[in-house]
Amino acid sequence: MDTIRPWRTIERRKCRQIMVGSVPVGGDAPITVQTMTNTPTEDVGATIDQIRRCEDAGADIIRVSCPTEEATAHFDQITRASNIPIVADIHFHYKRALEAADKGAACLRINPGNIGSSDRVAEVVRAAKANGCAIRIGVNAGSLEKDLLEKYGEPCPEALVESALDHIKLLQDHDFHEFKVAVKASDVFLAVAAYQALGEAVDCPLHLGITEAGGLIGGTVKSSIGMGNLLWAGIGDTIRVSLSAEPENEVRVGFEMLKALGLRTRGVRVVSCPSCARQGFDVIRTVQALEDRLQHIKTPLSLSVLGCVVNGPGEARETDIGLTGGGNGKHMVYLSGVKDHHIENADMLDHIVRLVEERAAAIEAESTDAGEAEPVAAE
Repeated sequence: MDTIRPWRTIERRKCRQIMVGSVPVGGDAPITVQTMTNTPTEDVGATIDQIRRCEDAGADIIRVSCPTEEATAHFDQITRASNIPIVADIHFHYKRALEAADKGAACLRINPGNIGSSDRVAEVVRAAKANGCAIRIGVNAGSLEKDLLEKYGEPCPEALVESALDHIKLLQDHDFHEFKVAVKASDVFLAVAAYQALGEAVDCPLHLGITEAGGLIGGTVKSSIGMGNLLWAGIGDTIRVSLSAEPENEVRVGFEMLKALGLRTRGVRVVSCPSCARQGFDVIRTVQALEDRLQHIKTPLSLSVLGCVVNGPGEARETDIGLTGGGNGKHMVYLSGVKDHHIENADMLDHIVRLVEERAAAIEAESTDAGEAEPVAAE
């Protein structure tokens, strides 16, 4: 708990913890970031390549669709190649769940009610238990059961929660408890209300998402409003930002969301101004270039980039490295909040990248020397 700044404290909702492969979800575990591949799963090489890019972006868990027998035919090649746990996305055919569980899936994403009879649910549960799989119950406002739509008239928080509780009971009736639950909707208000109600009703981990959120900009805004609201309230144990964009971008947006709330600390946190006529260099293009060139940095550190001396020095005092625009193409560089040296326009980008890389290496060396190095998932 942050006693110095109590207004920054987020009290996480208490829930039990499950394991998705080697990654803990819920309890006191860090909130994990997920995404989903969009390659044809039967194209093993393309799917593995995309998983690698998502791993590099920081994904903790990744979901892969298994809609057909062809998709699961070589699923074991994908699970063996992945360095992070794979969730097999199953919608209707229970046999795909059995095949994925046998071929290394760490988790099965299902709607138990869509699988079919109780006997089929029992088969899926047996396969999950035998292979150490978790299960994610995925309730979606766009595919609610007909009886619930008739009962409530439209998708509403009560309908989503009732659907989730019905599905939970199906698993619990088979003595299965290694599950997490999502109640997603594209409507921000509906999703937030449903998660708030579900969080009070169950003790399992919750998987957050605003489904079909939109493109990179619109979807990021909607997801940040909805999931940010919930995360700030301490609700949510794993997240997926659903964007009509490449999955690596979903991961980056998810991490930025968690970083903004102080819930994860991975990579460079950039503080930058929107730019104005006072700027001493092109702030927008500079920040774009720096964000692109610093994506490989995993070590948590902060960088301020401000175009002039109005707020630049103040922000630089609060960051590991600071750049403030000056006159005649000469700009001030701050290290650990203290003025250190000037840099000219021509050398600015390469110089800042080098400083960040050196600072990250120093932090890692200090951490290793102190015996405090931790894996990313323990953030």
